[in-house]
Amino acid sequence: MPLDKPYKDVPGTTIFDADQSRKGYWLNQFCMSLMKADNRERFKADERAYLDEWAMTEEQKQAVLARDLNRCIALGGNIYFLAKIGATDGKSFQQMAGSMTGMTEEQYRDMMVAGGRSPEGNRTIGEKK
Repeated sequence: MPLDKPYKDVPGTTIFDADQSRKGYWLNQFCMSLMKADNRERFKADERAYLDEWAMTEEQKQAVLARDLNRCIALGGNIYFLAKIGATDGKSFQQMAGSMTGMTEEQYRDMMVAGGRSPEGNRTIGEKK
């Protein structure tokens, strides 16, 4: 019997739970491999060849190649592991988060300094607007 997941009603949010962890296992293992300098060099030299060493789905590999971090999360990626890709590319976490929201780094920073996004309309999918 599947577990009840009331948190699936939060708009625009993927919760990293046990199911997501299983789905993204190899994607996250790949990300963690980037902690080693020699692996970062191999990845940067031929991204596709390095990705093909991992038992990831083709969709996961394409999301990494496109640096589509939102898609990576939907496919089981954990943001803390995915940050290794950004670091390999020389990007800060703030730059990555901005790209995931469709904002520039500066817009994202300014929004966060101002208190973040409004919770109005963002609590649950069924919330009245």
